[in-house]
Amino acid sequence: MRNKLLCGAVLLLLSLMPVAQVSKPRSILSLLQDAAHAMTAGKLTRAETDLETVLRTAPDDYRALDLLGVVRVLQHRDVEAEQLFRRTVQKKADFAAAHAHLGLLYLQNGRADDAVPQLREALRIDSSRTDASDALVHTLRDQSKTAAAAGDSGSSLALLREARNYAPDNPDVQFEFGAMALQLSLWRDAIAAFQQTLKLRQNDPVALYSLGRAFLGEWKFEDAREQFARYVEARPDDASGHCALGMTLAALESTQEARDQFERSIRLAPEQTESYFRLGLIELNMKDLDEAATNFRLVLTRDSKHAGALSALGRVAFEQKHYPDAIDLLQRALAMDDSLREAHYYLGLTLLRAGRKEEAESQLQIATRLEHDEAQHRRTVLRIQDGEGGDQHNSEPEK
Repeated sequence: MRNKLLCGAVLLLLSLMPVAQVSKPRSILSLLQDAAHAMTAGKLTRAETDLETVLRTAPDDYRALDLLGVVRVLQHRDVEAEQLFRRTVQKKADFAAAHAHLGLLYLQNGRADDAVPQLREALRIDSSRTDASDALVHTLRDQSKTAAAAGDSGSSLALLREARNYAPDNPDVQFEFGAMALQLSLWRDAIAAFQQTLKLRQNDPVALYSLGRAFLGEWKFEDAREQFARYVEARPDDASGHCALGMTLAALESTQEARDQFERSIRLAPEQTESYFRLGLIELNMKDLDEAATNFRLVLTRDSKHAGALSALGRVAFEQKHYPDAIDLLQRALAMDDSLREAHYYLGLTLLRAGRKEEAESQLQIATRLEHDEAQHRRTVLRIQDGEGGDQHNSEPEK
């Protein structure tokens, strides 16, 4: 951090000539230049002497105040440095270097909340200051991670959105923003961020996988298929990639190709449950109820609380007119996850067939409400992504 402050002093040195020639006597200009040269050579005592000479003649010279503040930082006299930087911005509020130096000093001393406004102001005045932008982006990313760990996903996303504005060509920032948008089901934001990540870091496997997931959220199955196909080409031995590709192929009704991908996924990771579950869904939709039941039961032997498998097996029992078994399985599924709309729907149908009309109507009403809620959620997400709401700010683990 102290080296960044010294680099800032070098930038100031480069700016002294054109500004000072028209505004300061030659003696002051020479002393400022000599001080900056001495600082870059590590001759802090010489720099300090030159700057104090300037300030005796011109006590409000903001450049001398700022450079002396940098000297004090390099001398590990941080309290005096802060006073000098604060005095500088009071004398010249639009001097970007002093805001940047004050912000960097605050960061160095663990005062991120104080640092961020100073770094923002430095960049508002001079957007080309890489010392300020690098430090601010790093700080915003750290604050985003802290917010996410505390469960405040909205603030986390807003902080990453700001970091992304300052560093549009940073693939890590783009990816982190996309990952948080994906977590919040902001599919369009996630897609844009992952696409930018891939422009900056071509064929990044994790970005490809994440982009595929975002396209799935938008129900853009062909686009998702393309991304997962690229992913498995890059990582042919990744079972999760073949499972994801199978899911998109199933959605596109390419049943045999989907089955092939699920089976390949199982060969790569026989201990898993997801591809067996997906194969079971294919068989269920094909009305091969016995084969579907076999896959769902295999899932449940490995994960007895797999709500999706319990619900699907309940649907098999319903289709086979084994209504008591269907009721038991569907109720167990809902005990695991009460938001399963299809489980409520088939439980309602099963109860109706069993002559329990009042209970059936209750379950069917819940299914209808859940369907309405899902549609409302999709509309809300679209409004947020279209700029009508959501988190704004002023300015997946590797598979």
